[in-house]
Amino acid sequence: MRFNWFLPALRKRRPGAIRRILRRLGTTWAASPFRRAVQTLCLLTFVWLFVYVCWPYSAKPALKWPGWAPVEVSVDKGAVTLVHEQGLEIPNAVGTVLHLVDDSMASPVQLGAFRVVQADAGRLQLLPSEPLSAEQAEQLADSFGPWTLFQSKPGDWPSHYADTLRGRERLDAESFLIVDPLVSLSTAVAARQWIWSLAAAGAILAVCLIIPRGFCGYLCPLGTLIDLFDWLVGRRFTRFRVADNGWWVHLKYFVLAAVLVAAAFGVLLAGFVSAIPVVTRFFAFAVTTSQTGLLRGWHQVPSLESGHWLSLALFVLVLALGFLRPRFWCKYVCPTGAVFSLGNLFRMTGRKVHESCIHCDKCIKVCPFDAIKPDFTTRTTDCTFCQTCGGVCPTQAITFVDRWNRQDWKAVDDPPTGETPIGRRGFLSTAAGLAAGLSAGAGLAGLTRTFGAGLGDSARALPVRPPGSVPEQQFLQMCIRCGECFQACPNDVLQPMGWQQGLEGLWTPRVVADWSGCEPSCSNCGQVCPTGAIRALPLEEKRFARMGLAVLDLETCLPYAGRDDCQLCVDECAVAGYHAIEFIRVGTEVDPFGQPVEGTGRVAPVVVAHQCVGCGLCQTRCYTINHKQKGLLAASAIVVQAGADREDRMLAGSYRSLREAEQQERDAQRQRLLDESGTENRYLPDFLQ
Repeated sequence: MRFNWFLPALRKRRPGAIRRILRRLGTTWAASPFRRAVQTLCLLTFVWLFVYVCWPYSAKPALKWPGWAPVEVSVDKGAVTLVHEQGLEIPNAVGTVLHLVDDSMASPVQLGAFRVVQADAGRLQLLPSEPLSAEQAEQLADSFGPWTLFQSKPGDWPSHYADTLRGRERLDAESFLIVDPLVSLSTAVAARQWIWSLAAAGAILAVCLIIPRGFCGYLCPLGTLIDLFDWLVGRRFTRFRVADNGWWVHLKYFVLAAVLVAAAFGVLLAGFVSAIPVVTRFFAFAVTTSQTGLLRGWHQVPSLESGHWLSLALFVLVLALGFLRPRFWCKYVCPTGAVFSLGNLFRMTGRKVHESCIHCDKCIKVCPFDAIKPDFTTRTTDCTFCQTCGGVCPTQAITFVDRWNRQDWKAVDDPPTGETPIGRRGFLSTAAGLAAGLSAGAGLAGLTRTFGAGLGDSARALPVRPPGSVPEQQFLQMCIRCGECFQACPNDVLQPMGWQQGLEGLWTPRVVADWSGCEPSCSNCGQVCPTGAIRALPLEEKRFARMGLAVLDLETCLPYAGRDDCQLCVDECAVAGYHAIEFIRVGTEVDPFGQPVEGTGRVAPVVVAHQCVGCGLCQTRCYTINHKQKGLLAASAIVVQAGADREDRMLAGSYRSLREAEQQERDAQRQRLLDESGTENRYLPDFLQ
């Protein structure tokens, strides 16, 4: 079997038009256009997934149109004719189902669902889309408006952010992350559990049995960006070039050993050096920032902190290594590449050189992975099956066949290479490097834990994590720090941690409620997480998942401090649909007879703990209005806090079932108190109400 898809070199002087175009693009395009086309397609797909699929701001909430008045109502048929005094026109209205709500009452009344049968500017004719109840028919006949038309049933949980992401994901947004085997492998070792993306990693390793190390040569967007940098910049600066036989030639294996040893100690370092997290995080910190600033305004961009700059510097360093040799990172440093290089030992295909080889050196010079020995045979662990060498060979002596092919191949070690079977640096240097990698992994794990999150310190505040996050210790062991959730999160609720938890928590996502609250209609972060550190929750489950608990500062809250009336947090919570903040009256004066004095006191908010999910919308509202706009407070008077008794962090199970079980326990405890007292007690503790 032959697996040749390179373009054989032409000997004639005047190539065809396609050949001329490919030669203008470069030698590698002319030699292996299929590989270059796949690389380009994969890079564009990566950019499309990140910039378009994960971009949340094209999502739109369900629409509503207020200000409609009934001019004709047929109670028998349920037919309704509505007019709008401003001549409002609803686009493509005919055939759609709208929900009518009567706004004339103190509490809005739902009148039912109606289908539009005729629509003109400012005028609609409707018929019921489902049978009306007797109560709805009576309300329909008695109401004079104004009415509001809703695109979806009022009170239904909105789902525009989640729906939009699902609708766009013809290919999973995290696809490139889940096929990076080091991501799932190191996460599984660190967390001591099965990671769902291991299946995808296994699949790509299986493919690489046929196309050895094909991920590096064809799919990896970081490798393509490095190629682009080397072509645009690196090739113009050759003064820093190093030899191809230094101590660094096996560095990627030592880095891989360090990452896996650290993972064995429960510390996840793969996100710092694994190929796809490095490039994804660069996009999250650089491309997302630019995209938000250009499309939504620069005031919407959170300020960059030292952690951001460190990540950007790491990406620049990866590119700058190209000054030493083209694709230096991919050849010698990348631990993801080391995983595939080890996989090459089990390859089913390979590069073979026929005895017609004339030793012209063209293949060695063009090889992007230093995979050709001085005797023109193959370093099998380094070959990526890119086939560029086959396209420049003037005698067509290079072919790609099954591993066990026994044709007349070129003699090995002719000319002599001086290489040992285990590599150019020999056994002793390999052993020393491996020992250094193992020691470095153990040392880094120890340092990270010593100066890390300090989860045993009860005095240290825990960060508020995204909804559906697993317990904190497992979260730190499973979060690959790829930054995908930052792009998918609307309004930048999720922002990367700095050094609050040391290296252990660096770049992990946290909820910054001063900036924005978690949107009720969004569960994107779990949808794009490649390791399950944030669980992929349906909206109905996410609604019950507690991220934290809103806590009021009674000394600064305006009603409690007696400074002003304020109900910002109450209104915001009600609009979100949680209804976890209610009013009580405080500061009421009493007369000498113990009766409340009329006109004294204020209504103040109180958090109903078992209904609060810690979304942070209340904190955002208080911070934005009372602190930033009015300058009444030095900080928000209501703050979401995390902790064991304030959040749900589960590896598996239903949050909704958990809430229902808690409610049953409260009901049972309430009933016990009532049975003991023998009377209705209006003043039961809040957690039992």
